[in-house]
Amino acid sequence: MAGREDGRDGQVGDREREDHGEQQHRDSVALQLEQLILDSERQYTPYQAARAAGVSMELASRFWRAMGFADIGQSRALTESDVIALRRLAGLVEAGLLSEQMAIQVARSTGQTTARLAEWQIDTFLEHLTTASEPGLTRAEIAYPLVELLLPELEQFLIYVWRRQLAAVTGRVVQAENDEEMQSGRLAVGFADLVGFTRLSRRLEDEELGELVENFESTCADLVAGRGGRLVKTLGDEILFVADEAATAADIALALVEMLGKDDSMPALRVGMAFGTVTTRMGDVFGTTVNLASRLTSIAPKDAVLCDEELARALQREGAVAPAEPSGTDALQEISSVGVTPLPEPIQPPLPDAEYRFALQPMWRRPVRGLGLVEPWLLTRRAPGA
Repeated sequence: MAGREDGRDGQVGDREREDHGEQQHRDSVALQLEQLILDSERQYTPYQAARAAGVSMELASRFWRAMGFADIGQSRALTESDVIALRRLAGLVEAGLLSEQMAIQVARSTGQTTARLAEWQIDTFLEHLTTASEPGLTRAEIAYPLVELLLPELEQFLIYVWRRQLAAVTGRVVQAENDEEMQSGRLAVGFADLVGFTRLSRRLEDEELGELVENFESTCADLVAGRGGRLVKTLGDEILFVADEAATAADIALALVEMLGKDDSMPALRVGMAFGTVTTRMGDVFGTTVNLASRLTSIAPKDAVLCDEELARALQREGAVAPAEPSGTDALQEISSVGVTPLPEPIQPPLPDAEYRFALQPMWRRPVRGLGLVEPWLLTRRAPGA
């Protein structure tokens, strides 16, 4: 009896030693990957890094947390590149180019954006390129030569895309210098939401669900960008986009419904849009206009687009819709009964009906949580010759 117990103890001890050895091996590979990516070895504690950068420990800690990294005590885990980054941020503050708070915002926005990018890249590359690992090699061991090959190319591509995006944003700011509507932060804001996604997620396997979400996000991202809008963020079964002009947003919203409606694997889509003043911060948008667009999405019919009265008026001002005046006594009574105010005449001269791009239909006025009574309009494309 005692012998069997001793034998079991010996087996447990062997497994523990094996597990410990495997963990040490993984730690070693992880450290090698870190050195490869950072191109620098660990040599500083946080205090030593702050001192070498010429900044206070408090400011260094604030920068470090803002970039999204956990506190590491006084472990010797920082590299020369960490010191250089701290020195650069502090230098911008000392030169008066940025305030301390702005520098922290730069660190935070950059950290949040690149953290998501890094997660996506590792998930994609390691999942798809190292699945069929060679016998006797772990995924971690295959990762090293893979990262070694991809790193310089991805780095250059990231810099290129960042510069392109920076040029595009700068161009919009310069062009909007004398545009009162742009200066006031008025945008068209849209949400697109997959209907019944929660129920669907319970039926699909994880891999199928992941493919569906990836297909939805990539399709939406390509379409929004291609038609002149800006994708603010994706939320799995929902996207948030903005556009400078109401007509651009309307085209994007209807194209999303049309394109995803052709995909049998996709659930129905509903879109809500609003136009008005928004607050932008760290690439995101906030405010009543955003909340209204979200609420309209939740009440939109399947495979349809609802917009608020302000966006409908903006479409009219841009000459994208015909004057929404009902024809006939019955129609006038119907408009009056639902409490919808006909849109005003367009600022520019009216076009022939066939040349208007969109059509608007007034819907029932209804209370929306937190926003009071809302007058939604159903947006559709205007059929040629209609």
